[in-house]
Parts: sequence; structure tokens; C-alpha cells
Amino acid sequence: MSSAAALDVQHLTMRFGGLVAVNDLNFVAAQRDITAIIGPNGAGKTTVFNCLTGFYRPTVGQLTFHGKNGPVLLEQMDGFRIPREGIARTFQNIRLFANMSVLENLIVAQHNRLMVESGFSVLGLLGAARYRKAEREAVELAKFWLDRTGLGPRADWNAGSLPYGEQRKLEIARAMCTQPTLLCLDEPAAGLNPRETADLSQLLLDIRDEHKVAILLIEHDMGLVMRISDHIVVLDYGRKIADGTPDEVRSDPAVIKAYLGEPEEEELPPEVKADLGVEGTA
Repeated sequence: MSSAAALDVQHLTMRFGGLVAVNDLNFVAAQRDITAIIGPNGAGKTTVFNCLTGFYRPTVGQLTFHGKNGPVLLEQMDGFRIPREGIARTFQNIRLFANMSVLENLIVAQHNRLMVESGFSVLGLLGAARYRKAEREAVELAKFWLDRTGLGPRADWNAGSLPYGEQRKLEIARAMCTQPTLLCLDEPAAGLNPRETADLSQLLLDIRDEHKVAILLIEHDMGLVMRISDHIVVLDYGRKIADGTPDEVRSDPAVIKAYLGEPEEEELPPEVKADLGVEGTA
């Protein structure tokens, strides 16, 4: 869709002692696109996310993010500063504040801005007008994302008491309350049923189209990936083996081999063709 880069990854390498988890990875995620990173278990996908979001400092590589404040080099930043540049992330294992309400989870996501507007507590204690205004806006933004994700009726529930699928939605709503320009999602469809996965697909498309947010996605649900992605990067043992559109990737022999562990020339079983979206399925 878009040609301007939101994220430009060059020569990303991450070593843990003698283990090379990511090996000389290069890719560009465009603004207002959904870019999926896929690959078998152990391919290095989450390690890439951890490098991008400040949990790991890469061994080698340049990670250029074109964010709210212009281009920045993520590998040179302290991890706590990265969200302020416009990157938000969810995790494979849900990390909500389980004993806080759904609404409170979304207010907490806006902590950085509220702290600034409170003069780091002083103006908040004095009830300054600018802090009261920021508080109202934080609640309004939280309510917007509650409505957008269908969680409005659950606003006062403890987050930990939500059904699993709604906890997934709340994580995305919380990330969007930081008003990112790049949303990184680590297996958002994990554990969802088909109806919930369809709802998630539409939500991500709306975030891309209506809010002009670039999405970087790790996901094992190939049906979801092929339906919504503009661009797919495929990893295997830490190396990039394919990079292109869904049509290009689904027919790439190296991708098929990586997923199946079979010689490329062998005919695929019908059920595998169906999973990959290859033409000619029954």
C-alpha cells in the first residue's frame, strides 16, 4: 500500500554466546501497511521483536524507526524511551493488570502523558486546569477504544475476569491508547476461536486504514496472515528466506520446504495446500 518506510531493519544480528538467533536480517516495514513476520517455531521471530522494542540490544545492526519525532536509531536507545517514539507492543503471553478494571488498564497506558501534564504530580495535586483537561482526554480516548473493541459493557470488570478473547482485544486497545505509529503484535490470534479471529482481522484492518498505523505482526495462523498482510517476511533458523506479498510468499518453494521439512519438488497434501492458500485445493 504505502512505499514510505515506518521501520528499516538493516543487518540485524543477535547472538547469545555461540547461538545466532537472528542472522543478518534486512527488511522494510512500510507506513500504513501490515507486515507479518512468520516462520517455524524457533525461527527468531520474537527475538526480532525484542530487539525492536528495547528488550535486547542487537549484536549488530541498524534499526531505523520513522516515528513521531523523526527518524531514530532504536539500537541506540534505552528501552524505556522507545514507546515514547511511537512504538507499542503486545505479547504472546497476555500481560494485563489483572486486578485493575478494564478502563483502568487503558488509563494506565497513558501514564507518560498524564505525568508530564501533572508536572510529575505537583500540578495534579493542585488540580491544575491543564491536568484536568489531560485526564478528561485520557478517559475519552480509553472509552473510544473500549467502544471500538466492543468492551464498553465490560469497562468496570477486572481485566483478569474477562474471557480470553476479550483479554486479547484489551491488550490491543491498551496499546492503541499510547497513540502509536507502529503497533507490534506477538501472536494476537493465539488461542482464539474462528469468530474471534475474524473479529481480530477486521480490527487490525481498521487500525491500518482508519488510524493510519503500521502494524508489525508475528503470527502462526496462516489464514489470518494471508488475508490481512500487505507484506510478509519469512524466517527460518534466524535467516530471511523470503520477503514479498502474500501471493509471492505462499508459492515460494523455500517457504513450503521450511514449513513442511520436505523436498521442494514433492506434491503437497491437499490439507497443507489449504492452510497455505495454494491454488488447486479441493
